[in-house]
Amino acid sequence: MKTSKRQAREVALQALYAWQLSQADALEQMKSIEGFDQADRGLAESLVRGVRDRAEDLRALISPHLDRPFEKLSPVERSILYIGSLELSAHPATPFKVVLNEAIELGKSYGGTDGHRFVNGVLEKVAAALRPEEVQKARNIA
Repeated sequence: MKTSKRQAREVALQALYAWQLSQADALEQMKSIEGFDQADRGLAESLVRGVRDRAEDLRALISPHLDRPFEKLSPVERSILYIGSLELSAHPATPFKVVLNEAIELGKSYGGTDGHRFVNGVLEKVAAALRPEEVQKARNIA
């Protein structure tokens, strides 16, 4: 069974995917997505609002770690990277390993073959840039 936080991330992913394709109001669309009722609504709204409002800043965080232009990523990969980067930058209480794991799971469920590996690699670099002490501490333990 999915946690309400995992459900929130899935709903946010679907809303952001649609937002990228249609530029429709992602917050309104999110409310009609299956599973919204079981989601942590506060987290889902925070993710969608945060990505929508900070998309350009998030793109600037992500782009240096890509092997191709941001625009060439699939809308699913972009959405997952947006969500993960937002959580890494704006939700410091969520451990970076949780952010990466959740992004990997989204990639496995919604992305293309091996897309989750790509997302993981990019978000590890974003995490190292945004949370160097936390990442280094985790590497020293492993």
